Amino acid sequence: MSILSIEVKRVSEGMAHVKVVGSLDAATYEKMEKEIDKLFANSYYKLIVHLEQVQYISSAGAGVFISAIGTAQDHNGNIVLLKPSAQVKDVFTTLGLAEIFPYADTIDEAVRSFS
Repeated sequence: MSILSIEVKRVSEGMAHVKVVGSLDAATYEKMEKEIDKLFANSYYKLIVHLEQVQYISSAGAGVFISAIGTAQDHNGNIVLLKPSAQVKDVFTTLGLAEIFPYADTIDEAVRSFS
């Protein structure tokens, strides 16, 4: 069974750090989707998604971010991937998403990318 944990912390007005641990796949993507929907409902459109501890991501998992980035950008936000694991990078590259999602190595770098 796939396990996914998500921890959200407010960074600043409209900006949140979302730490994701585990597998993001067909069994868990809805949990991630609901978390992002809650953030959007509370006017958090600048999302720093920490993916360093995601061991596995499927196309269903990546699809959560694909559908969310348009909403974020429509509200002057974005989704920055913080320290994506090698597996996450491989999937995003294979799906042609590496050009769409900015990557950051530190929280400070991610925060600056919204300026």
